[in-house]
Amino acid sequence: MNVLTTKDRAQILSLLVEGNSINATSRITGVSKNTILKLLVHVGNACLDYQDRVMRNLPCRKLQADEIWAFVGMKQRRVPQELKGVLGIGDVYTWLAIDADTKLIPCWHVGTRDSESAYYFIHDLAPRLANRVQLTTDGHSAYLVAVEDAFGSDIDYAMLIKLYGSQGQSKEDARRYSPPECTGIMKRKIIGNPNVRDVSTSYVERSNLTMRMHMRRFTRLTNGFSKKLENHMHAVSLHFMYYNFVRIHSTLRVSPAMAAKVDDHLWSMEEVVMMADTQDVTARQPK
Repeated sequence: MNVLTTKDRAQILSLLVEGNSINATSRITGVSKNTILKLLVHVGNACLDYQDRVMRNLPCRKLQADEIWAFVGMKQRRVPQELKGVLGIGDVYTWLAIDADTKLIPCWHVGTRDSESAYYFIHDLAPRLANRVQLTTDGHSAYLVAVEDAFGSDIDYAMLIKLYGSQGQSKEDARRYSPPECTGIMKRKIIGNPNVRDVSTSYVERSNLTMRMHMRRFTRLTNGFSKKLENHMHAVSLHFMYYNFVRIHSTLRVSPAMAAKVDDHLWSMEEVVMMADTQDVTARQPK
């Protein structure tokens, strides 16, 4: 059986994290779609496990959290009645947090935009932090119970609520992807004593744009959307591995992982491939 070299696999992954679809990557490299998908599953699982293990005792101080929309299989309005409410068919949201100083993304969660997903995401975030943090989210009410339950009073938490003008908006305007004009914001203190100057969601919203630029599955109005939830999750895990460890952040001149002292050097895509291979060998060893 022919096995792709580390260099070839790194090239495929580099194409994927730079916004190419599976089909485009197959055409560029001459590698079959099935092989590319198997590689995505293999490396995506390894990236998830690795980041879950190393993203601990993090020195974050100012966090911003948000949810980004995508869909799997079909748009929500086309989901058959018998499949409504099934995770992985229709709307899917990726919850993520970002450190405003190091730009590190410590964790994420792929689910729905409800209180259950908020609870899981925030409870995954809390034990990863070494310090008391200031957290800013949008006005989504699902955060309220989740943050209080996970952090108690040991957090400075505020919501940034955007106000949009809808007066004179037509039906066509209401259906467009971009929101109506923002007419103002409200900064609401929820827990603790958050610094008003640091109450912002600018960095996490910019991170959402980065995700749409670097993952074809998140690009709007294309046929590159995810067909299976599992592949969607593997692509997200690979993206955050690339973002945290491989890609130099332009304002930091280093990777977010280096800025947060999670790692001491800039990774290459070849290292990502070798890390995945190493984890695969370790998992197969008898215990």
